Amino acid sequence: MSYTDFLPMTREEMDKYHWHYVDFLVVTGDAYVDHPSFGTAIIARLLSKLGFKVGIIAQPDWHDTGDFTRLGKPRYACLVTAGNLDSMVSNYTGNRNHRKKDLYSPGGVPGKRPDRAAIVYSNRIREAWPGIPLVIGGIEASLRRLAHYDYWDNKVRRSILLDSRADILVYGMGEKQVEEIALRLANGEAIGQLTDIPGTAYVVGEKPPAGAICLPGFDEVSAAKSKYAEAFRLAYGEQDPFRGRTLVQPHGLQYVVQNAPAQPLTTEEMDAVYEMPFMRSYHPAYAKYDGIPALKEVKFSITAQRGCFGGCAFCALNFHQGCIIQPRSHDSILREARLLTELPDFKGIIHDVGGPTANFRKPACRAQLKRGTCADKHCLAPDKCKNVNVDHADLIELLRKIRSLPGVKKVFLRSGLRYDYLLYEKDPEVLREICKYHVSGQLKVAPEHVSSGVLKVMRKPGHDIYRRFTDKFYEANRLLGKKQYLVPYFIASHPGSTLKDAIELAEYIRDMGYNPEQVQDFTPTPGSLSTCIYYTGIDPLTGQKVYVPRSSKERQMQRALIQYRNPKNRGLVKEALRKAGREDLIGKGPKCLVR
Repeated sequence: MSYTDFLPMTREEMDKYHWHYVDFLVVTGDAYVDHPSFGTAIIARLLSKLGFKVGIIAQPDWHDTGDFTRLGKPRYACLVTAGNLDSMVSNYTGNRNHRKKDLYSPGGVPGKRPDRAAIVYSNRIREAWPGIPLVIGGIEASLRRLAHYDYWDNKVRRSILLDSRADILVYGMGEKQVEEIALRLANGEAIGQLTDIPGTAYVVGEKPPAGAICLPGFDEVSAAKSKYAEAFRLAYGEQDPFRGRTLVQPHGLQYVVQNAPAQPLTTEEMDAVYEMPFMRSYHPAYAKYDGIPALKEVKFSITAQRGCFGGCAFCALNFHQGCIIQPRSHDSILREARLLTELPDFKGIIHDVGGPTANFRKPACRAQLKRGTCADKHCLAPDKCKNVNVDHADLIELLRKIRSLPGVKKVFLRSGLRYDYLLYEKDPEVLREICKYHVSGQLKVAPEHVSSGVLKVMRKPGHDIYRRFTDKFYEANRLLGKKQYLVPYFIASHPGSTLKDAIELAEYIRDMGYNPEQVQDFTPTPGSLSTCIYYTGIDPLTGQKVYVPRSSKERQMQRALIQYRNPKNRGLVKEALRKAGREDLIGKGPKCLVR
């Protein structure tokens, strides 16, 4: 089989390649898109690069085993992922309503994947082939590897390993783990012997490994929120690849064992991953559906690095991708940029060059590559650590190289700039150059809130930092003679936010003349610090109690306050203002929010 082909999804495609079997079967809740922004494509291409025959089962009918068996029983193992998102996030909004679109499905049509897809798919595979080696991975499995609060069930669920009946769970970015699993299985080792691989978890029914950190068990964390907070705190402190230790969590008579995290990829390893020969498109089977919407957002974007040391409480990156920056080389990124210019539908615009945070191109400090991240503090919040090395020189040099390539008209930064890190940059020309060449009229930034109390819970910098950045941004654009605007993102109903805090945010929005069309409701997803706070009412890292807006009515009111200009929200805004004792904001005055 040529690397310039899609991997087979049908028997007919297998026959085309003269395959009688596959070595590994990859089952995914997403449509099959062979692009490096899709985890399924990366893992499948990696296995293929190692010389294995790989088949893809994308969005199978989960009501029976038929779709799962159409390529035959794989020689070594089945690998299962819910897709690029947790299936509950794909299927439901923050208010637990069914989503009207699934961007990872053909034509955006919803309903192509089941709830808790990794569990459902794994159990169908167990029905089809009892005893076959079964590996689960992807963000759904990764963030549910230990006992976790589930917002949609509103209860603590046990580790996904037990409900899926998988042999091994790969957590985090799984290239190293999957490669070792595949090579050892092909070398004749039994799946039960693969218990020493960093970045994996498994279940034992007897004495767990000696020396491991024992977390409060499933029964304990289900019964007492204080125990849940304790378990989260212990696990949170062991996610660093340099200092992280093995964790054990009892689940009845069984133990879930999480090995220490995998080491971050080197620059050379990152280059190798993203330069695998992807088709950079969706499988031809989806042509009649007008493709896959999620691909349109990333087709002409470049992943330049992984990791983020921002430390936002509502982000689960600490539990999945990690905090240590893993950059690709300039040469590798430039090769990919040239490749994009050769695609027939390229219009001269590279939509994004970045990662979780576009302007993090290096580890926060030199010590991170020797001893890992700090166990007792964050790099940027509530204040910048004195050891953080603020340096945009590498990013600016890279962007200059890309925009000088023949065929490249524009290069934008859309994956999010950490505005506080950019504010701390001493060279004023950095912001000016970004504004001049890499902003498309609007720059999206994420202050998230204005209340000092809420920002503290979020692990975000104080609002004064955002105000200082806005001044610098507009001054830079004034000097450039450009009219460009900041588009701030805010989160409604985050833990710590009272109605008083929501009103403070609404007043700020009023004063700056901003009318936010999109507001993100806080959704408690597994793995984040904010989710633990939402469930327990306790900040597990400080032990302090935190107010949590849980009721549907209060969540609606906090969201309505942010969008108080929408006539549909008038009743909710009035109710919120009266409840908070702020009737002074009801009326016809210039400072009033609603009449």
